[in-house]
Amino acid sequence: MTVFTLHDLEKRVDERAQASPDVSYTRKLLDRGIVHCAKKLGEEAVEAAIAAVAEDRARTIAEAADVLYHLLVVLHARGITLAEVEAELEARTRQSGLDEKASRKSG
Repeated sequence: MTVFTLHDLEKRVDERAQASPDVSYTRKLLDRGIVHCAKKLGEEAVEAAIAAVAEDRARTIAEAADVLYHLLVVLHARGITLAEVEAELEARTRQSGLDEKASRKSG
């Protein structure tokens, strides 16, 4: 079994962003702009939350996959790489989650 990573998905989003909107859902999303992409991400996040509470494991996994895909589309639309997000996450490991949240409130 091969391992498919978020980096693989990011590469796929980047590739599909270059395709024609006639054959690429990713390109269609991007052509509609960041607001549309962000709305789709929000819709998928709500669907994932509902699935986690009210649906089965398989549905939750499927909705989580949709969230990750749409997040990577939004990041692409903003010119942000997964590596940049990973760097932010790595930086946050230097303090506890509670301390990190408290620092955001005061900043």
